[in-house]
Amino acid sequence: MPTVPAHVSNVPVNQIREITQAAWATPDSIVLSIGEPAFPVARHVLEAGMAALDRDDTNYTPNAGIAPVRAAFAQRFARLSGVEEDPSRVFIVAGAQQGLHLALSTLIGAGDEVLVPDPGYPTFTMTVGLLGGVPVAYPLVPHHGFQPRVEDLRELVTERTKVLMLNSPSNPLGSVFGHELTRELVRFAHAHDLWIISDECYEAFTYDVPHVSPARFDAGGPEAVPEAHEARVITSLTLSKTYGLTGLRIGALVTPPGMEPLLSNVMEASVSCVSAASQYAGLAAITGPQDYVTTALAHYRSNRDAATAVLDRRGISYLDASGAFYLWADVSHATGGDVRAWTATFLAESGVALAPGTAFGSMGEGWVRIALCGRTDELVEGLSRLPAPAPRT
Repeated sequence: MPTVPAHVSNVPVNQIREITQAAWATPDSIVLSIGEPAFPVARHVLEAGMAALDRDDTNYTPNAGIAPVRAAFAQRFARLSGVEEDPSRVFIVAGAQQGLHLALSTLIGAGDEVLVPDPGYPTFTMTVGLLGGVPVAYPLVPHHGFQPRVEDLRELVTERTKVLMLNSPSNPLGSVFGHELTRELVRFAHAHDLWIISDECYEAFTYDVPHVSPARFDAGGPEAVPEAHEARVITSLTLSKTYGLTGLRIGALVTPPGMEPLLSNVMEASVSCVSAASQYAGLAAITGPQDYVTTALAHYRSNRDAATAVLDRRGISYLDASGAFYLWADVSHATGGDVRAWTATFLAESGVALAPGTAFGSMGEGWVRIALCGRTDELVEGLSRLPAPAPRT
């Protein structure tokens, strides 16, 4: 049969899916490997989607989405980030993953380099490679709190570098960028003439710290840095996690001025438009009662505290989670240098699925990501089965 291009065949396996599918095939397993919100979707959101189907609102929409939905995303972004954006620069996308693909399809060509976090969400690297680009990992290390450092980024920039990927709150780390760090990262991007794609999928879920959007410091933002002569931040948003709409595939890109015609063309060539029913459900989620978000935030915080209490009792180190709904834990005492293989064995022997740290890059060796979004009793039981480090003598 005809061959496929190397940049397609070389896309790595998503180890999160690998361990999760194994868990789904394991009877009575406790699945802590995937970020699937456990609450039922709010009734008013379901009814809005069903109403669209009942009135046969099943035709094409504009490439960028229905005007009220774009306006709702713009207003929500302004409320959460302090950045006023014209709805004309908001593109409704089929979830954050399609938004990532759309943004990168517009910004990079074959051989162009994209700076991606390590550990970082695996589809950052997968999507860059699938588009013929070159993912270049920038290290996030324990002794710097798994936060990016400008000096590390500076060493990696070449004439082919086009994009800096940022993710706060972080999946998988649960870390959140502070005000000064975010500002310095935007200054760095402007100084090196880079685009920024800011993945802010978990912006609704932070614990005792604010969410700070890089767009605040971009041209046109309320705290624009001196180097920001023109806007270059593309912000990726989604309703998947905030409102539990993972299967409806509804998100948005907030784009700099002037990119609208380009993105519209690329959107037409990739997905045309998002389902109208999903858009109306998303509109109801953003503009209706916010009880779901309030309840989810409290549950995730409570689960974080319950999980860290178990890990503390067992003597297992972890990164304090300030956002998202994940906990990043060090199990290197048990993994023998191969956390991917260890998670498979741990599932087979203990019935608990954890995402191996290497799913998120080589810097994740010896670590696991624990999803905090499910039932508390299952979370506590699953973590209680983790092997404790040997006592120090």
